[in-house]
Amino acid sequence: MTALLALQDLSVHRGSRPVVDHVSLRVGPGECVGLIGPNGAGKTSLLRAALGLLAHQGQSNIADLPAHARARQAAWMPQSREIAWGIDVEAVIALGRTPWLPRGGRLRPEDRAAVDRAIRRMKLESFRHRPANHLSGGEQARVLIARALAQETPLLMADEPIAGLDPAAQITTMEVFGRIAAEGKAVVVSLHDLGLAARHCTRLVMLDRGRAVADGAPGAVLTPERLEEVFALRAFYSRSADGPIFQPLESLR
Repeated sequence: MTALLALQDLSVHRGSRPVVDHVSLRVGPGECVGLIGPNGAGKTSLLRAALGLLAHQGQSNIADLPAHARARQAAWMPQSREIAWGIDVEAVIALGRTPWLPRGGRLRPEDRAAVDRAIRRMKLESFRHRPANHLSGGEQARVLIARALAQETPLLMADEPIAGLDPAAQITTMEVFGRIAAEGKAVVVSLHDLGLAARHCTRLVMLDRGRAVADGAPGAVLTPERLEEVFALRAFYSRSADGPIFQPLESLR
């Protein structure tokens, strides 16, 4: 498998405490990988270290690239998603094309086409010319997802991208990620909604206290034993004609 993301023994420390502890991971074309784990498991730190945004030990094929090459290889959507600028939604999304622009920075027809594709994918046609900072928090999140989509990199990495979105927008976003993977790219997305993770990700990586404790198909990862040990949770998991169904039932804390 050609790895679009390759991590080897990646570790991140806060003082003497490891928040990411020797994680190795390979993600190839066609995969939509859900990074799951309780609060404090190390999901955000792992994503940021993999992109070279956080000091780390170990190897990452993305972090080792020069900044310009990195921006052409991986698009990044962090948790922070407030838009302070009073510019049109279309202009915000067009910022995703920055790594590909020629000297002078003017959008070419292919750049405008990429922006249009991102707008359609996130169903933002009616928002195109509205000031981005006048939108609701959930709407701004959709705009920033579209900005990352417009970058059209082989790898997309997103940290809790569906937090704060309404249920329909959450499903739309996860469906978009699935289609991106099906086109031969790769997506790595951290999620707290285990139901959406089970339904839309081709693979799950479960973190607990900085370590990867499970990696595989959703049904193989979301076992009763792991859910109890890692999440202190009892849940219902089944398969239907529409895909996996996962429903938390009881906290065991």
